Amino acid sequence: MKYSIRSGTPLDLPEIEVLLPRLADFDLPSYRVAEHLWQGDRDMIREWARGNGDNIEVVVASAEGSLVGVAVLSLRKELLSGEPSAHLEVLAVGANAEGAGVGSSLVREIETIALNKGAMSISLHVFANNKRARSLYEKQGFNGELMRYFKPLGKA
Repeated sequence: MKYSIRSGTPLDLPEIEVLLPRLADFDLPSYRVAEHLWQGDRDMIREWARGNGDNIEVVVASAEGSLVGVAVLSLRKELLSGEPSAHLEVLAVGANAEGAGVGSSLVREIETIALNKGAMSISLHVFANNKRARSLYEKQGFNGELMRYFKPLGKA
């Protein structure tokens, strides 16, 4: 698949929103609702599209005139050290582009942007059983550093 990477624009919002459900396209824990995995990201991207995201960078991949991938980065302080850092908020690749290198290309572009903006590191969150995403991140040099444990209360 031939694709190109470029900065996202507010005009990309409708196609970005179509890609967001891919964030929940894995074997979710039974107590999770798929939409909860991407609705907050959608709201953040909508705010960016309205011009309210000075610390947000959006990069898209397009092929044959339509978006096949999106990555969203926020600039923030690193959780533990407080140093300038970045957080990969969203990495979503359409099913039709999976395995074509789109995700890796988007991650490399986001890393370049983060470096150019002064970030000294980049973090992300991924579900433990999202093996496809974890594999991609590990190939890109990310290390699983922290583990978050979760237990729903009051539900049978």
